[in-house]
Amino acid sequence: MSGGSLGIRSGSYGSLDKQLQNGVLPIQVPSATKTKPFKTFKEKETFLHWICKFAGRKKVGSLLLCAISAAIFVWVLYLGKDEVQGSYNVPLPKVNDSLPLNNSRSPLINGLQNSRIHNLTYSPVDAEGSEVPPPPSYFLRYTLPAEHPCNTFTLPPPPADKKRTGPRPCPVCYLSVDEAVALMPKVPSFSPVLKNLTYIYEENLNKETEFGGSNFGGYPTLKQRDDSYDIRESMNVHCGFVKGTKPGHETGFDIDNSDLLEMEQCHGVVVASAIFGAFDNMLQPKNISKYSEQTVCFYMFVDEETKSDLETEHGLNESKKIGLWRIVVAHNLPYTNGSRNGKIPKLLLHRLFPNARFSLWIDGKLQLLVDPYQILERFLWRKNATFAISRHYIRFDVFEEAEANKAAHKYDNASIDFQVDFYKKEGLTPYSEAKLPITSDVPEGCAIIREHVPISNLFTCLWFNEIDRFTSRDQLSFSTVRDRVAAKTNWMVNMFLDCERRNFVVQQHHKGVLAMLAQMAPPAISPPPPPLSLANNPPRTSSLEIASVSPKHRRDWRVGSR
Repeated sequence: MSGGSLGIRSGSYGSLDKQLQNGVLPIQVPSATKTKPFKTFKEKETFLHWICKFAGRKKVGSLLLCAISAAIFVWVLYLGKDEVQGSYNVPLPKVNDSLPLNNSRSPLINGLQNSRIHNLTYSPVDAEGSEVPPPPSYFLRYTLPAEHPCNTFTLPPPPADKKRTGPRPCPVCYLSVDEAVALMPKVPSFSPVLKNLTYIYEENLNKETEFGGSNFGGYPTLKQRDDSYDIRESMNVHCGFVKGTKPGHETGFDIDNSDLLEMEQCHGVVVASAIFGAFDNMLQPKNISKYSEQTVCFYMFVDEETKSDLETEHGLNESKKIGLWRIVVAHNLPYTNGSRNGKIPKLLLHRLFPNARFSLWIDGKLQLLVDPYQILERFLWRKNATFAISRHYIRFDVFEEAEANKAAHKYDNASIDFQVDFYKKEGLTPYSEAKLPITSDVPEGCAIIREHVPISNLFTCLWFNEIDRFTSRDQLSFSTVRDRVAAKTNWMVNMFLDCERRNFVVQQHHKGVLAMLAQMAPPAISPPPPPLSLANNPPRTSSLEIASVSPKHRRDWRVGSR
């Protein structure tokens, strides 16, 4: 038997490391010389003859089966060990990007996502033997099926009505309430960079600051202000309610304990509004589903004056509810200006409702026309956004907005100029297409849709701090806060069209404007007396009466006189 038929010993080429060092890889070729047979082959053949001699041919098969079984058992143990070691490298669970819609009529909360989000049940340990918590799960958006009508929906052109040129609502493609509820995220959205947000409590306020501030919001220095825009994983910032350990309890904007306990029980969706100084008429939401009536918290914040007005007009019993609205009276308001007081529930709902996940704010002059779940699905969940607000219908530039505020006497001109000049020195520039994909620097802030996650909570805190330091015109400070937060985190705000906002809310005039319009209405005109008969009472004219008649009629009189 030749060596070529049995193979060549690889050791004849030396070690692989040395060959790699020389830059040459071995190529095995058969040897031309004859070699002796391997001793191992003869030893194996002798070993089999020895077994058959002493054990017999029948028992040899049993021995072989036992050996094979033992080999399989060892192989299974080896694979099991590899699977246990690999189980600690499970990737982060994600929500499937193509969730089907729920076509049933029953509201199934998170029913679809239970099959898409897998809870991690393993408990890995670190080098010290302590248990390591599983990685967090985040909502990562979904896409509607390709055949869904909303995927091909486009805005129709505005109607050609020359008599109406102002802002108007436009169609919006909503899902049904059942479908929207089924797609409600089970887990929170991702908060870039910021994970832990706490709030400053100051028992003794330090009022030695450059300018601005209040006893309610504190007196942060400009250095503290700049530090609050340096987004980190854990942050401690001013966010109103600085004098108390619990928002609404001896902090200014104080709320009864019974109301605070009720507000803490809201764990899902909050719809909130406010009326101060009896400035607006309370408007009941329309087109609200039975499911939303049972699961959504509707809260209306009022002051003592508005409470008395509501008791006179509607009556207020022990349930403190008028229609869908749960009335909450705020005492010890921190500001003399009603507009500033309204910014507290508008921007700090995450502090008043610490357990709520989503909120929809509407100004007191607005009436809600669409179910909250449909609004959240359309402007937050479908867009994978945590904050949504409509852009102004005609203005996109902060400088133009400032001039419009001065022309309408919204605030004293000197304060507006000071604020805009301050932002200009920090780098504020007029809006242009160079800022795309940012579509506007000026929001229409009467409706805010948001998810309560750390980054969106920080944004509203910093926005409130600007309003507390400068003017109460929130449109002037919005873009500065948004852009500085985005510069550190790439976090974006969903700024949708103003006509889409007008689709789910309708605006009513303030109560004072309605009263003024009623006074300006012309008096009712009584019907004219019946015409007199010319046969019995022939007309008599004078030169004065003829002068007051139209030229055509004047010619008729002249012909008749002849």
